[in-house]
Amino acid sequence: MNSNASTYALKIHRVKQLVPVRKPYRKRSLFPLSKYPVFILTASLWLALNCAAQHPIVQTIFTADPAPLVHDGILYLYTGHDEDDAPDSRFVMHDYQCFTTTDMVNWTHHGVVLDVRKAFEWSGGDANAAQCIHQNGKFYYYVSTADKTHPGVALGVAVSDSPFGPFKDVLGHALVTNDQTKYARHGWDDLDPTVFIDNDGRAFLYWGNNACYFAELNEDMISLKGDISNIPLTKEAFGPDFEEAPWLYRRGEQYYLWYASGIPESIHYAVANNPVGPWHYGGEVMDIQETSGSNHPGIIDYKGRSYLFYQTDSLPNGIDKRRSVCVEEFKYNPDGSVPRISRSAEGVKPAGLLNPRIQTEAETMAWSQGVKTEKNDTVGVYVSDIDNADYIRVRDVDFGIQGAGQFWARVSCGSEGGRIDLRLGSPYGRLLGRIQVKNTGGWQNWETLSCRIRKVTGVYDLYLIFSGGNGELFHFDWWKFE
Repeated sequence: MNSNASTYALKIHRVKQLVPVRKPYRKRSLFPLSKYPVFILTASLWLALNCAAQHPIVQTIFTADPAPLVHDGILYLYTGHDEDDAPDSRFVMHDYQCFTTTDMVNWTHHGVVLDVRKAFEWSGGDANAAQCIHQNGKFYYYVSTADKTHPGVALGVAVSDSPFGPFKDVLGHALVTNDQTKYARHGWDDLDPTVFIDNDGRAFLYWGNNACYFAELNEDMISLKGDISNIPLTKEAFGPDFEEAPWLYRRGEQYYLWYASGIPESIHYAVANNPVGPWHYGGEVMDIQETSGSNHPGIIDYKGRSYLFYQTDSLPNGIDKRRSVCVEEFKYNPDGSVPRISRSAEGVKPAGLLNPRIQTEAETMAWSQGVKTEKNDTVGVYVSDIDNADYIRVRDVDFGIQGAGQFWARVSCGSEGGRIDLRLGSPYGRLLGRIQVKNTGGWQNWETLSCRIRKVTGVYDLYLIFSGGNGELFHFDWWKFE
């Protein structure tokens, strides 16, 4: 780690700060295809840009700082949320979102699960990287946010009985403050918490920015068992630099500590024989991603495969301060070391099939064009901002050998409406059926519509293509085949 004044100033400018947030624009985080006649896009262009694309894994909002969790056979992906109008100069993030999958390619959006402005009275309102874990029958969300009562940022913890919240601050104050961290050199040391629970039940909290701290947690998971320790940032432990974003886990008898290094950030890792070190540098795993200045690893094993979650700025209109989460599958080398991992265009292979006979939330997507999501107390999360030529792709839908003959959709409409075309394999693939959506009497007046479809068997990617006149066409809650 360099300690000269110019490097220090460069590192400090990256700290996420609270700024006044303008009302976000509604459109558009993706290619604005609905502004143009569909016929000007060739089939090859659509297929090249969208049909094979899987990165980033969420297109409806900007996501950052991925934190995966496997619980009861479901993979939960918790992320930060960069605001649509974040400027080039600073981060604007206030809340955390949740997505789930059982097949690694179709992701269901569950909306905001924790907003630091509402959950923590002591918070200054900005959110940094965080991690949610399950222990003692509860879910614990460890976050980093500005502290109005102490200088700099601090670590807090919120608890819920559900992975989707609501998460509540059970302490009423920060878990770790800057003045507790006796080694702290500046007000931003307390960033990016990660929590690891070992096989014997002991829980460890790691965190740091230009520093790497750790402490053991008590069994209650909301208090520190002992003193805070500081790991020396030596080349033997962390190679060229430890910047931030630690992620701790165990594989067999080996402990791994992944982290972001340098500015712009690449991803590296260290190994140890126990969760408190000493750590030994393992190497660089992923190089700098495009023009994104930051990165944040999240590693998980799911259905017998290992995955690295990370972030880029690869969405159109994305920048260093408007990031997006991606995922890659990888395999450890025979000696337990981690191979070099590169960003792929196609993403990961499916780890399962989607059953279309079960009611599927419309916000379950492998890829989307143009749409957004909203959430209310009546229907939960639903798809909104649907314009002409927008669409949703759902991967590996298994219609089985008996097939299906009917399609159902729950929609609402406060405009002239539009239609949903069901196509297989591509936006130009075989037309299964079509639903015409008319005005339902308001944007929150929901109706269930259906249509007959052509017989289909086997496994296909399903495209739900939206068309109609100008402006927003309708809202979309769920769909199902019968």
